[in-house]
Amino acid sequence: MSAQAIRLLIVDDDPDIRSLLADYLRGYAMLCTTVADGAAMQDMLARDSFDLIILDLMLPGEDGLALCRQIRRQGDTPIIMLTARGEAADRVVGLELGADDYVVKPFDPRELVARIHTILRRSKRQQQPLEVQEVRFAGWTLHHIKREITTPEQVLIPLSHAEYRLLCVFLERPQRVLSREQLLDAARGRAIEAFDRSIDLLVSRLRQKLGDDPKSPRLLKTVRGEGYLFDCKVE
Repeated sequence: MSAQAIRLLIVDDDPDIRSLLADYLRGYAMLCTTVADGAAMQDMLARDSFDLIILDLMLPGEDGLALCRQIRRQGDTPIIMLTARGEAADRVVGLELGADDYVVKPFDPRELVARIHTILRRSKRQQQPLEVQEVRFAGWTLHHIKREITTPEQVLIPLSHAEYRLLCVFLERPQRVLSREQLLDAARGRAIEAFDRSIDLLVSRLRQKLGDDPKSPRLLKTVRGEGYLFDCKVE
């Protein structure tokens, strides 16, 4: 096995899924360790380190969302959530807790391989030292290190992982109309279905943090039939 092999931890209570998934991913030079529940996951994380965790949502005992929260308290290891539930609200909750992607069963394992590589490339970029630690826009300041924003009145507001990633996408592309597909692809590194509505919920939450009136937004504007526009200059 190559020294550069990707180390994966697969957490799923279905032994058939664990076995099939591990066997398939090993064919792509990935070292796979599998466990059935949160307790076994924590034991494994205490003994070893991994490049990425594949985490099932529905688990005995603590569910995947609770475990995702625990992982995020411990570090920044990328997480892909597996679930049979594909509702937009469920996806947003997982992203808010720090998941990097959300894969709905059944899925094409080749797509999962592509997402793993995409997430790890993005994670490597994010680990590089930031040339700019703060970005100012419309009286607001985004602090990259702490992942929080300061209002024009100098009030600190924390951002969730998903809100931070989405705001970064808008700040990198100000005054441009971005479709839902472009936003989710840039923020999460994945291609999605054309009618995925989870981005609308994320935009709504980000508007709340920015104090943007959804009926008449000043910063995050809706462009009917096209997507969203971040309408301000970035310093």
